[in-house]
Amino acid sequence: MRATALLAVTLLSVATLSLCLGPIPAAAQGSRVSGYYLNLWTRVGGSTLGGPPNGSAFQRMRIMWAGGAGPAMVDVAYEHALTFREPGTLGAQLFTAAAGSASDGDWLALDGEIDAGEGVLWRHRFDRLSLRFDLGPDADLVIGRQPISWATTLVLTPADPFSPFDPADPFREYRIGVDAARLRYYAGAFTQFELVARPSLAGPGGERTLSLLARATTNRGGWDLGAWAGTVHDTFGAAAFLTGAVGLWAARTEVVARRIGGRSAVRASAGLDRTFTAAGRELYLVIEYQHDGLGAAQPDDLLAVATSRAFSQGEMQVLGRDVGAIQLSCQLHPLLSASNLFLGSLRDGSFLLGPGLAYSATGGASVRIGGFIGVGEGAELDGVVPRLASEFGAVPGVLFVSTNFFF
Repeated sequence: MRATALLAVTLLSVATLSLCLGPIPAAAQGSRVSGYYLNLWTRVGGSTLGGPPNGSAFQRMRIMWAGGAGPAMVDVAYEHALTFREPGTLGAQLFTAAAGSASDGDWLALDGEIDAGEGVLWRHRFDRLSLRFDLGPDADLVIGRQPISWATTLVLTPADPFSPFDPADPFREYRIGVDAARLRYYAGAFTQFELVARPSLAGPGGERTLSLLARATTNRGGWDLGAWAGTVHDTFGAAAFLTGAVGLWAARTEVVARRIGGRSAVRASAGLDRTFTAAGRELYLVIEYQHDGLGAAQPDDLLAVATSRAFSQGEMQVLGRDVGAIQLSCQLHPLLSASNLFLGSLRDGSFLLGPGLAYSATGGASVRIGGFIGVGEGAELDGVVPRLASEFGAVPGVLFVSTNFFF
């Protein structure tokens, strides 16, 4: 089966490169079909739990189409995700888990495994499959698998109840689609009302849950503000958010109130970001802080949070109670950029560093080189149960090389 998978992905790679680099026939110039191909190679150092150094190869192929079908607009994205890893190891799963091959608690059975043998994981999935109906000039209704983002801050986003990004994930080209019905009403140029119903299988033990949320956004005095409220996986949730300018800086904040697992908690984040010029180069800086009442107040609580309902439902991006993030990107050349991510726990002093370089080879192709390393106290085994001494200290060193193609 592995030989079959290897042959398939080789053919897929050749076909993709042909599409990317070859001429486009004149008859296809107006086509609504597009695609994306990611080839990722990683090497992971030995873990603090005694795991050996290992590597993996990940490939993701995505075909997208959007167009009209009678009174409705159709949005479709179908993809294959294939991971090769060394037998007997987990491989470099730091990115592949967030690379779009699955989401938390899909309601519709639109994915599956083609091969899950030793050293191979091959999945396919419809990441978009939705119909949009125009309900007059001021409203629309979208039904099916679709991306929904309610984040206000950029890295740490506790007020996004649907599919928040992993803050360390460098591959954010596409947000994972969720199964939902979404009704939007536009009451003016700056005011919008939304109602979203999302059934899922994200409850404890994979049981059925329903997220039913209403959201309103508007603008006052140059500041975007709004709120949402309702149920998130059958439990109460409400949030308020605000975005505006403070001098040359963009200021963003969001606050969430949650009732889950028999306890109430406040989750909040705030951040500043700005583009500026230094030494003749353009830099972009993001600074954010998050306080999460659902997070771990001390290292002994980290494992409990990692197995909690909120984390398993995909609501939490990090485990700690207080976390800070700094992201800096710099344009070294019109085709070359550098970036660095600092993600740190203010409770246990551990942090994650993620430097990277990206080169735009053509208008639709890029190469990225990067790495991650965790600094802090590592993990240890208490019998057969792992104990996390810090949030990021157990993260092994990771090096990766990726190529992206858009066509």
